[in-house]
Amino acid sequence: MIEYNELLNGIIFGNANDIVSFRLFLFVIFCLVFSLAIDWFYGELPGRIHPVVIIGSIISFFKDIFIRIKNKLSGLFLVLCTCLVSGLILFIIYWICSFNTLVLIIAFSILLSSTYSVNMLLQTAIDVKNDLNESIDKARKSVSYLVSRNTEELTESFIVSAVIESLTENITDSYVAPIFYYFVFALIILFYPINNQIYYLLLVPVIYRIFNTLDAMVGYKTDELIYIGFLPAKIDDILNYIPSRIAGLFVVVSAYLLGLDGKNSYKIMRRDARKCPSPNSGYTMASTAGALNIQLIKKDTYILGDNNKDIIADDITNAVNLSKLAIVLFTITIVVLFTLIYVIL
Repeated sequence: MIEYNELLNGIIFGNANDIVSFRLFLFVIFCLVFSLAIDWFYGELPGRIHPVVIIGSIISFFKDIFIRIKNKLSGLFLVLCTCLVSGLILFIIYWICSFNTLVLIIAFSILLSSTYSVNMLLQTAIDVKNDLNESIDKARKSVSYLVSRNTEELTESFIVSAVIESLTENITDSYVAPIFYYFVFALIILFYPINNQIYYLLLVPVIYRIFNTLDAMVGYKTDELIYIGFLPAKIDDILNYIPSRIAGLFVVVSAYLLGLDGKNSYKIMRRDARKCPSPNSGYTMASTAGALNIQLIKKDTYILGDNNKDIIADDITNAVNLSKLAIVLFTITIVVLFTLIYVIL
């Protein structure tokens, strides 16, 4: 197995400790860039082998077992068993790949790319807009896969609103949060090395994706899920607390750079972000509503932004561009900060 001090052996020369830390630094950056290229040019892995699909199957298996426990311990058992089994599978993959550096880098990057989904996030919104240009019924069907609300009678403006809400809400959990935790842990192991740290570096964003998937599958206050979903939903809220606010700020900055209403974006984010049932989802949605000077409405749940103009299909394009730039700026910023901290410390 490739040990930490053998990683990328022969790339540079110098003090042994400096070489080791620099190799890890290069590994962290290169694998992120490689994973982004995989996501952008290839997209999602096939469903049968996609880690999130596998995680979902593991969750379903243990959910059927522990849901019989009618208290919040059921959620704890579900979390522990899902994390342990998923972590074990990941370690087996890591162990098999770790005998060859190139194979390890490729496998690591592929698995890292599966913890987020930029290409699909943006393309899905564009696809619904294209469907809307063809037929409102086709758009209603397409948007039904994105949101939990009834879409059978949605008007064009509510379809556009639903698409923008789904797109911008997912900026956080589809990219910013897993990459945020990836770099936070990378900094930790850069200065405090541990055994099998490449495995743990990948495990961190995978664990985030596990909790995000748990929340999506069981984090509802229905009679069936009220107990088993309590803990996963709370942990997901905690994990998204900082990333959601970071993402919201990057949407504001992006609004300024794109010539949209950056001032209003910040104003509406501060005013309306807490109107959503989730403590985190409103930051990117509200900042987008402010940037585009539109209202995003989910009936009987929230109204974000001011009704300064009618919402139209082209607002989806503007929201996609805004989301794309926010993601790019976040990536550049976190890589630069990671680099500066490494150089300075």
